[in-house]
Amino acid sequence: MVIRSTRNSRQRAWQTCLLAGTFLAAAGGAQAAEPLVKACSKTGEFVIGFSQANNAEPYRQHVNDELTAAAKAVSQFTLQIADGAGSVNTQTSQVDNFITQKVDLLLISPFEASPLTPAVKRAMEAGIPVIELDRKTVGDPGKDYTAFIGGDNYKIAFEAGKYTATKLLPDGGEVAVLEGLPSSTPAVERLNGFKDGVKENDKIKVVAEQAADWLPDKAQTAFAAMLQANPDIKMVYASNDMMAAGARLAAKGAGKEGQIKIIGTDGLPGPAGGIRAVAEGEWAATFTYPTGAKEAIDMAKSVLLDCATSVEPTVTVATTAITPENAKQMMGN
Repeated sequence: MVIRSTRNSRQRAWQTCLLAGTFLAAAGGAQAAEPLVKACSKTGEFVIGFSQANNAEPYRQHVNDELTAAAKAVSQFTLQIADGAGSVNTQTSQVDNFITQKVDLLLISPFEASPLTPAVKRAMEAGIPVIELDRKTVGDPGKDYTAFIGGDNYKIAFEAGKYTATKLLPDGGEVAVLEGLPSSTPAVERLNGFKDGVKENDKIKVVAEQAADWLPDKAQTAFAAMLQANPDIKMVYASNDMMAAGARLAAKGAGKEGQIKIIGTDGLPGPAGGIRAVAEGEWAATFTYPTGAKEAIDMAKSVLLDCATSVEPTVTVATTAITPENAKQMMGN
């Protein structure tokens, strides 16, 4: 009995030590949580570097404009925008320059995913938080980079496919897809999303798909060839508004303007944007791809001014379907 009692006492003591160690480890972990930026401060002044994929694209300029406006509202922020000019080498150099300058936070819309992954890694290793906008590098947000902010490309394209299946071509027909730059994540996600969305109508057949790299001239050439090979195409989904504009020119050149339904993606404002094209009946629809500019600057405030120890790794910004029912109203916004 004495032996059993001693053994039980030792066992309880050992369990107590284990529990105590667990609590101490947890407490130590809680104390170890540090701000994402050591020099954060409510009263500090901070430089935010932004490497933009390509200023020549209207959507990219739209992002720049909204980011500039959002940053101007925060007196402590200075925003530096660098034009990647559609070159991974240029963007890599820009990121390295921002690291050398010791910017306080890096924003990036990578032109291509894999080639820019090492540059993002270098920024993170240098202690610079990295927020990726619209496009991702390889890896996981919250681990390989601080956060991703953007729309859900797959879901946006899926909704475009569903709209085609149920509203535009309920009786079925042949459709085509103009894909963006295949090495960028939005291009792949939008292609797959649309193709999955139209599956809701088994009378719809995707007869042609081709990458046009987001460019209107390439889209015009590609869609013209598609129409020659598949003269019964009734609808084309373009992965951005610029390619939708190119597709319209191809349809016009083939004498089929107004006969082929066009859906774009981005929902850009302004005279050359998709909202106007839908409002004036040139396209059937476009789906907005939000810039995430406000959300990015809000996150920068959390990191740099509020000394956040963590942020939401993925922030998904909602899209809006621009159709003939709401396009004119949207133009007024």
